[in-house]
Amino acid sequence: MAELWWIYSKPVPADGRELCTLFLQCSCITAVIGGLFYNWMFASLEYSWHLSVATAVSFSLLLLLTLLLVHPARCVFSMIMPTLGTKQGRELLFSACIMIAVVNITPNIMSNIKTILQVIKCICKNSSDSLLNSTALLEKVSWEFGDAIQETVHSIYKPMNGHFRFSLLQNSSLIYQKMHLASDKISREFLSVEVLVKDSLRVANRLAAGFFVLYLCFQSAWYLKNYLTNLRFDNFYITKKLECLAVDRKAAHLLVGSSKKLIRPTGLKLSWEEVVLCLVQAMLVTVALVLMLVVVAMDHFAFSVADTAVRRAAQFSAVLVTLNIKYKVSAGLSRIMPFLFKVFGHPSEGLLLGDFNRTYHHHLIFSSAHCRISPPMPPNPSVLLVVGLLFCILYATVFLETYARRLCRQIAASFFQSWEQERVLYLYGKLSRRHRKE
Repeated sequence: MAELWWIYSKPVPADGRELCTLFLQCSCITAVIGGLFYNWMFASLEYSWHLSVATAVSFSLLLLLTLLLVHPARCVFSMIMPTLGTKQGRELLFSACIMIAVVNITPNIMSNIKTILQVIKCICKNSSDSLLNSTALLEKVSWEFGDAIQETVHSIYKPMNGHFRFSLLQNSSLIYQKMHLASDKISREFLSVEVLVKDSLRVANRLAAGFFVLYLCFQSAWYLKNYLTNLRFDNFYITKKLECLAVDRKAAHLLVGSSKKLIRPTGLKLSWEEVVLCLVQAMLVTVALVLMLVVVAMDHFAFSVADTAVRRAAQFSAVLVTLNIKYKVSAGLSRIMPFLFKVFGHPSEGLLLGDFNRTYHHHLIFSSAHCRISPPMPPNPSVLLVVGLLFCILYATVFLETYARRLCRQIAASFFQSWEQERVLYLYGKLSRRHRKE
């Protein structure tokens, strides 16, 4: 492994064997990166299959030529890997979490909201149908009631017409049409809002992901530029070269006296500034986690409401409506001509003209098996597992960011060993001057 890394980090291969080894190394790297790049574009960013394949192949070929011919580009590319464990890598993971929420969680919430609206639409339609059908019962009652009035014994008291006419049933088709148009309008507006939100989030996530990838490459190039141009940049580590230099010049006490200010790149010790930075980054990741948990909770809440609405709607029983009509008519005695009624032999207390007592039943129906209600969509446990795994990686990168930066420095030092020697001499001179001043 040491020999392979030595060939990979050399500016120019020494012979044909090293050139072939470097070509195989770069080919393996570009094949793996090309596959990951295709999967990222097709599965995460939702680009088309043809565009993803074409872009991945073009990117792989360009990357192969760049790694094979440009030595600093190999260094920058090698530093991108540990840079994924820093802030820039966390931004890419945040972008992946947002895309997972857009592709999986948000449509699930929208689907459950549609189910709730379908239940409400079904209840409104069936209850209105049942209510309009009740007018037929009222018309039947009115005709029977009118017939009872017409069938009075004494024709002198018989009214000309005892029937009622209902015209509400004639407008039922218009009511159905208006309800259908209103529900279609709500469905279209809801669908347009869903499509707009999903497309907007998809485009925003694509732009953010592209920006984060470019910024990741820029961050690695910026680190290498500062490493090669500034001797003081990220130069406070006790490396093996510094230890050997101090031993050769019999100044090992310089490293012992400055142990509080210098850090070994392979050690686990963190400075106070690094600890504070880790805590701040952990708080930011926690805020993002809370926001993602809110979205997940909305998904569970929408499913719970939709499932309850569907089950309760199926359990709705018909409501019995009872119409009881009691009708009794009698004619009292006239105070002006009482002797006429006595002549005809009518009783003095009054005359019974009609008696009507009937009970009618009607059922109001709120749900029907003919309603088209899509089943509620439960939250996908695999999506929750992936999101949880991504946030575990995010928290891990918070505490590994310091070590990732140290690894970047070691990579740069292995690619530019002569410049690393200059940095060691500069740090040794700085420690010597400080020791003499003290």
